[in-house]
Amino acid sequence: MNSAHAKKQDNSVSSPLEELHILMHEDMRAVNAMILDKMQSEVPLIPQLASYLIAAGGKRVRPLLTLSCTALFDGDMTRAHRLAACVEFIHTATLLHDDVVDDSTKRRGKDSANIVFGNEASVLVGDFLFSRAFQLMVEDGSLEVLRILSGASAIIAEGEVLQLSAQNNLETSMDDYLKVIEGKTASLFAAACEVGPVIAEQDSATTKAMRDYGMNIGMAFQIIDDVLDYNSAREKIGKTVGDDFREGKITLPVIIALENASAEEKEFWQRTLANKDQKPEDLKTAQKLISKHNAVEGSLKIAKDFGAKAIQNLENIPKGQLKDILKNLVNFIIEREY
Repeated sequence: MNSAHAKKQDNSVSSPLEELHILMHEDMRAVNAMILDKMQSEVPLIPQLASYLIAAGGKRVRPLLTLSCTALFDGDMTRAHRLAACVEFIHTATLLHDDVVDDSTKRRGKDSANIVFGNEASVLVGDFLFSRAFQLMVEDGSLEVLRILSGASAIIAEGEVLQLSAQNNLETSMDDYLKVIEGKTASLFAAACEVGPVIAEQDSATTKAMRDYGMNIGMAFQIIDDVLDYNSAREKIGKTVGDDFREGKITLPVIIALENASAEEKEFWQRTLANKDQKPEDLKTAQKLISKHNAVEGSLKIAKDFGAKAIQNLENIPKGQLKDILKNLVNFIIEREY
């Protein structure tokens, strides 16, 4: 990795994600500046709403992966800045649309944009950010990059529609669930990692390895997110618990609990998720059933399987500090509590 793209590591760093933030600090600063610049508009509500969500933070995992997977192969970091901003715009647009579809009230610990600004404004600003993302792809000038990122945008939309059709449907299978999360989450992780070696002009085997790495950590990331939604410990760090349950989403912990459910338990899931008839104490009952059937452990095992594949994907990537951090990031994503 080119030392110009790295900052000296701090001994107080406690996670691979923080290590990436430190290593890519200057590049991330350039990305954030580009994000602020590109979300400007003569229509004041657009930057106001966009900055409300973007300024709320988030882990910035996807743009960090684009930067890291470019620096890993000494690629053109100026292009990486543009594409990392593009990836973040796609992600932010999907969050705005998701919160409207899910009728969400919270995002990253504060009122969601649709609650503050209304559904119509959230959808339209989401559209604006998608459009900005496509402008950034075109500015890059690579048809291959355009193919990867525009393809991911289409797959994300398909994944969201697939999730909508699976919502409240107790017949949703493990395969159905995995298709949903591959589309709505993992496809953008895959694209974020793939564009790095593409702009660094790596061979097809290397590019595929990095794409597969992104896909596999994206799958693990979403499974863990779905597990955490039933984790009461999450409340201690100010995160809402039970959103998926309240919205009737059929996620992996529920699928595993349903596979082993008694007739009475199936009636509970039917009432709460399929019929959307929920009482205040139902979330606690759902958590107990998930615990009873070891659905968290079962979900973790599947997440770890994807994690193991992600580490395997890095096997033939050149050795170095960034590679080590990307390997460690896999376990961090699986073991996180937020």
